[in-house]
Amino acid sequence: MPKITINKRDIGNTNRTYIIAEMSANHNQSYEKAVQIVKAAKAAGADAIKLQTYTPDTITLNCNNDHFRIKKTIWKGKNLYKLYEEAYTPWEWQPKLKNIADDLGMDLFSTPFDDSAVDFLETMDVPAYKIASFELIDTGLLEKVAATGKPVIMSTGMATLGEIDEAVTTLKKNGCKEIALLKCTSAYPASPDEANLKTIPHLSATFKVPAGLSDHTIGSSVSIAAVTLGASIIEKHFCLDRSDPGPDSAFSMEPHEFKQMVHDIRTVEKALGTISYDLTENQKISRTFRRSLFAVQDISRGEILTAKNIRSIRPGNGLAPKHLKTIIGMKSKQKIQKGTPIDWSLVTSKQTRN
Repeated sequence: MPKITINKRDIGNTNRTYIIAEMSANHNQSYEKAVQIVKAAKAAGADAIKLQTYTPDTITLNCNNDHFRIKKTIWKGKNLYKLYEEAYTPWEWQPKLKNIADDLGMDLFSTPFDDSAVDFLETMDVPAYKIASFELIDTGLLEKVAATGKPVIMSTGMATLGEIDEAVTTLKKNGCKEIALLKCTSAYPASPDEANLKTIPHLSATFKVPAGLSDHTIGSSVSIAAVTLGASIIEKHFCLDRSDPGPDSAFSMEPHEFKQMVHDIRTVEKALGTISYDLTENQKISRTFRRSLFAVQDISRGEILTAKNIRSIRPGNGLAPKHLKTIIGMKSKQKIQKGTPIDWSLVTSKQTRN
């Protein structure tokens, strides 16, 4: 089974789900809030906190013509440059946030959006890289990230199977040996009926990599369902308070919601277990309450056993119900009191036993 390793933590195969809290723009340009988000994510059970490394000038052009104006989504009417001016995470914060995450024992890495961001993140010695869905087709960026030799987690929103194949091939050809793919619906927020979670195991089988979900839906149901289908990674946007202003808060999880999601995912992981027909200890105890054959009336010595004096009832201390037809018509060897479990020692056989 495929796996990757980030900071000595194996992801994929039968290892537990790697859960990423995406900070995105939810700091609202406050370093103090960014620090609070890192700490709250750790407290909520996140394995990693993820940043985005860009500036308005590295991701778009300061231009106000119609090409640069958002026409749909929750950001309808906004200019791209102005949106990214509001949303970007100042680069000078990022090494300090990584130190905080390191001290908390939590991974911190980022999504770079151009070569300069990769160079910057290398100075921070991030343990992995994330490729955003929108950048999956940027082969130059993929080549730059792959050359670091770090593990790469790549979202696949909007991508055709051919585009995913080309991106994976580009990463591999340029030095990336550990790749994970995330099913993603690039809508904000995304609708569950567009999630198509059955794609997750197909991604893993097709590209022989761990696969997971970058989830933009509201709530945790879709993420939890993804884990039941084999998702090795779950990524969710994380904020302190959804009522805070900001471009991403509307589809982000608050700490108590994220914590409950982590708890539910860990419960699901335990429940998935392995393919097994062995009885657990609790099931062995419960077997005593299965049905079996009992005397339901007092039966005299030599009396013929009938459907009136022998029945299949709970508990399971007598012969299995499958023997009822064989038992009927036999005679009792001794007096049998009502409520006695029936076994072969109590009857005389004039028929062939099954």
